[in-house]
Amino acid sequence: MKKELHIFFTALMFYTRIPCPKNIDHNPDYLNKASRYFPLIGWIVGTISFLVYDVSVGVFTPEIAIVLSMIAGILTTGAFHEDGFADVCDGFGGGWTKEKILVIMKDSAIGAYGAIGLVLLFLLKFQAVSEVLTTSSLQNLLLFVAAHSVSRLAAISIVFTHQYSREDASSKSKPIAQSYSWREVIGAFFFGLLPLIVLSFFHWQMLLVLVPVFMTRFFLARYFQKWIDGYTGDCLGATQQVCEIIFYLSCIALWKFI
Repeated sequence: MKKELHIFFTALMFYTRIPCPKNIDHNPDYLNKASRYFPLIGWIVGTISFLVYDVSVGVFTPEIAIVLSMIAGILTTGAFHEDGFADVCDGFGGGWTKEKILVIMKDSAIGAYGAIGLVLLFLLKFQAVSEVLTTSSLQNLLLFVAAHSVSRLAAISIVFTHQYSREDASSKSKPIAQSYSWREVIGAFFFGLLPLIVLSFFHWQMLLVLVPVFMTRFFLARYFQKWIDGYTGDCLGATQQVCEIIFYLSCIALWKFI
């Protein structure tokens, strides 16, 4: 139990800005095992985003409350995944070889592709969340948590099926790319799918969102494989962001046509 708590806090420290016990560090062995808790981090980020929305909507307009909830999520993770998305936009938008793409993604400066990508990402996320929320606080909580956990499951599952692209240890994601066991796979799928399963008790059709989310994950992983022979941490961050939006858009489509 003590070891599992250490692994969980390692995941919490790596993926968020939430303070952790002082004895927690970036031990490579624990970081490898921390992938099992990546979707669980989505529970935390989703809950924080929901709470900010639920409190704010009682004071401000729903639109302002959604923006504040988005800010809360970004602050919680330190824009960890949004930064990866911007780097992927810059890298794959401006590079035509594996080496060039990896060099651009490693650059901390944001380029035109990254800036444009983030603007469109936030606009689409804002509009999608605006349409997907209901009048039920419980269902809204489950929507927030499920969107964050399922999208993180889609991202971390790439680690289970593809190879890490960089040949050096220059990336901060390198430790989680070295090895995994059945515990990481089972843990990731358990924490990734449980909120959606609970949400499906209200609307069983919600389970269908897994189809477009994992189709998106499949095509992104294949695209990364084609251009850089695998994935990087930025690719995982981009996958999480894109799959989160696909989750919201799928919910809107389901409620409209089913």
